[in-house]
Amino acid sequence: MRKFTLATASTIDAHKSWLEQRNIPMISYTFELNEQVYIDDCMEDTKRTLYSEMRKGNQPRTSQITVYAYYEFFRSLIEKDRNVLFMDMDRALSSSYFNSLKAAEQIREDYPESNLYIMDTRCVTAGLAMLVAKAADLADEGKSMEEVIAWVEENRLKISHRFVVDDLEWLRRGGRLSNSSAFIGSLLSIKPLIHVDDDGKLVAYAKVRGRKKALRTLLENSETDMGNPSETDVIIAHADCLEEAEAFAQSIKEKYPDLRSINIMELGPVIGCHVGPGLIAMVYNSRNTSRTA
Repeated sequence: MRKFTLATASTIDAHKSWLEQRNIPMISYTFELNEQVYIDDCMEDTKRTLYSEMRKGNQPRTSQITVYAYYEFFRSLIEKDRNVLFMDMDRALSSSYFNSLKAAEQIREDYPESNLYIMDTRCVTAGLAMLVAKAADLADEGKSMEEVIAWVEENRLKISHRFVVDDLEWLRRGGRLSNSSAFIGSLLSIKPLIHVDDDGKLVAYAKVRGRKKALRTLLENSETDMGNPSETDVIIAHADCLEEAEAFAQSIKEKYPDLRSINIMELGPVIGCHVGPGLIAMVYNSRNTSRTA
């Protein structure tokens, strides 16, 4: 039996059934599409709706989780278990993180016996899923909340995230790329390679011409920080391009035949809204304690 409650948010992008199986409560972000508000429930139908509309050119918008919503979520957990560890994507990617801190402050005032810890994971999507899964494993082994927090804080930067964005238009629409850069990049079929740095920010570290070359380069870049393959887990995250993700996974297996595990998951709405269909990410255990491009 766990000594504390481990909770997360829908930015983990793991399937709802997995979260339920691992006994991990989740708070959901929302997004607006065609003047309708959707809940990011980590279900396939929601992702299908999102990407189908995006491929038609419709622009979704994500929303922060409010302080009130966080408070109610934390309150429901604290009233069952005074010890709660909450793990979401990092503060560099969403101001929702600061809303969770405000809600936690109020919880501590209203429930002075509570022990609520908000973790800045410096991870997102598949990286967050990998980190939460390990935290759940440690909790199931009987580790205390303090022991799990110490492990996560020591190892969170050892998860490497590498992405290929397919269509620059979505980054332009989201204000993350200028009109001229998006136009020239699309005209020349430029594919930016992105990684998550030590602060949890998405940083473009290279630009490659052509999709196939971009994926080859992404795989080659993993040589700079991939740990011992036999002790390494890889997750391929994709945005509505499963067949390509499966082919990329096969390339990874051929390059690293001794990998401990490799899995495929689909990117959820929170990040998907900003990068668009066609993104492929390679997330894995790094041998480094600091993230390198």
